[in-house]
Amino acid sequence: MSKTTITDKTYRIVRDNTQALIIDVQQRLAPHIYRNEDVLHKTVTLIQGLQILGVPIMLNEQYKKGLGETLPEIMDVLDVSKTKIVEKVTFSVCDNDEAWYHVAQQNRTSVIVCGIEAHVCVMQTVLDLLDNGMQPVVIADAIGSRDSYDRRQAIRRMRRAGAVITTTEAILFELCRSSKDPAFKAISQLIK
Repeated sequence: MSKTTITDKTYRIVRDNTQALIIDVQQRLAPHIYRNEDVLHKTVTLIQGLQILGVPIMLNEQYKKGLGETLPEIMDVLDVSKTKIVEKVTFSVCDNDEAWYHVAQQNRTSVIVCGIEAHVCVMQTVLDLLDNGMQPVVIADAIGSRDSYDRRQAIRRMRRAGAVITTTEAILFELCRSSKDPAFKAISQLIK
């Protein structure tokens, strides 16, 4: 006879408990990322979908003097009036006091993470989110590194540590949950 264990852990990513971090998709770094056009396309799609779904977004920029501004393709779709923008010099978003305070104040424990570089700022942020009792949701097709091997190793490490690894399309439909959701048609159009 098998025993059923009841826990309070949930595996679904739920819209009302989710926020998002966009990490360091900047002018002087992005062109050097392996398959950068694919990463940028998925990141733009993700941002548009999250905004349709009403998920809070925070944009992080690493040392703008050295790495430049966030790519214009992102700024063109991002509703900056509803987005917290934080410049940082720490690799992990969580090591920046202003950024961490904002994340914590959202009262949303699922944190969608995308950006660059996967093996540095993305991974360190994900590990810190886990250390702080949050559930990072890494969007694998919207993260990148200069070297594809670094990206693959970062995904392996984040998965082993407890991060959820998914894709842009999968997370948008999971947050939508049903074709009856008012956002479904707009999300479907984005994915085409």
